Amino acid sequence: MSTGPHARPGVPQPIVGFHRDEEGDWVADLACGHTQHVRHRPPWFQRPWVVTATGRRRMLGHTLPCRDCLEGR
Repeated sequence: MSTGPHARPGVPQPIVGFHRDEEGDWVADLACGHTQHVRHRPPWFQRPWVVTATGRRRMLGHTLPCRDCLEGR
């Protein structure tokens, strides 16, 4: 998930849950306690898995790069 030309730097952290923010966008809850938005807004963000409960459930345990951990927050 964090490979390719647009990979973000960060410490890989497993996704442990999801919630919606105040605007209705999906946010991944990471094992480290930090969070990260996971939007599906083509063509900029390609995450079709986030729009269904099954897709989100399948992503539990996958890692996302946590920039907050990288920066020591």
